[in-house]
Amino acid sequence: MKALVLESAENPVVIKEVDKPVAGPGEVLVQIKAAALNRRDWWITQGKYAGIKYPTILGADGAGIVAEAGEGTEEWLGKEVIINPSHNWGEHAAFQSKEFKILGLPDDGTMAEYVLVKAEYLYLKPSHLTWEQAAAIPLAGLTAYRALYTKAGIKKGDKVLIVGVGAGTGTFLLQWALAAGAEVFVTSGTSEKIQQAKALGAAAGVNYKAQDWAQELKHLAGGFDIVVDSALGPDFAKIPDLCNPGARIVFFGGTAGNIPEINARPIFWKQIQILGTTMGTQDEFKAMLDMVNEHKIIPVVDEVYPLDNAKAAFQKMGEAKQFGKIVLSIA
Repeated sequence: MKALVLESAENPVVIKEVDKPVAGPGEVLVQIKAAALNRRDWWITQGKYAGIKYPTILGADGAGIVAEAGEGTEEWLGKEVIINPSHNWGEHAAFQSKEFKILGLPDDGTMAEYVLVKAEYLYLKPSHLTWEQAAAIPLAGLTAYRALYTKAGIKKGDKVLIVGVGAGTGTFLLQWALAAGAEVFVTSGTSEKIQQAKALGAAAGVNYKAQDWAQELKHLAGGFDIVVDSALGPDFAKIPDLCNPGARIVFFGGTAGNIPEINARPIFWKQIQILGTTMGTQDEFKAMLDMVNEHKIIPVVDEVYPLDNAKAAFQKMGEAKQFGKIVLSIA
């Protein structure tokens, strides 16, 4: 079968023929129709991710048709499915186990004509979505869902700030928050992405490159009940002053650096919570898909590339030019 292989540090994105897996008991072989990129995949190709091993087939996100069913999984044969890449979460809903792993490293992932997974991680593909739209959901959608619903406890009428709306997680945060009935504000480094977010339903947005971006947000919104940030870095110090009493600040990344020195007084006085999160549970994945089906939400797909042109897709992700998800078509 054809696959995108992390072959070596010198050749991180290689399209080549590899052996097709065989499904064992409890496993299925999914014929992948589309797979999506995540920032995680890009960091792996840069050699800046823990536990890198060669060779590995990349890809956490995928949707396709069950082509082979191992013993005990026969009911899935021929079904159109979406794959939960959050594996071995463990018994505690509040945090993942030591055995937790994400599909696409260390196990071979979805950027191939076929992927081998345990049947317990399969869910029916939402029927109103294309293959590309369905493949866009899993990792970023689950991360965003847990951040807003489990960690932040979002409810109708909340004022939500999404820091950096252009990435896949950013667009899902916007769509998930709107589905909850929240009023959503965003930041981005480009006015184009802010306009795209407003077209999706954001109330307003500001450019975080402006020196007075925090003051402008304060003027526009007054204050926020929930802030979700995947960048951190120096600007994080301005966020507590933007929070309403009892606000929740949730983060799941640190692409701009660590949490800087901040004035902690507003945090304890306003009883603000700062919450870390990663991926999510099986129950959260199901709840997320139920929401997608109920509201007929269509994920934002920025661009679709054929598998043979995967290098161009990775290049675009490295340049951070996308609004929404970058997807590989593996027809």
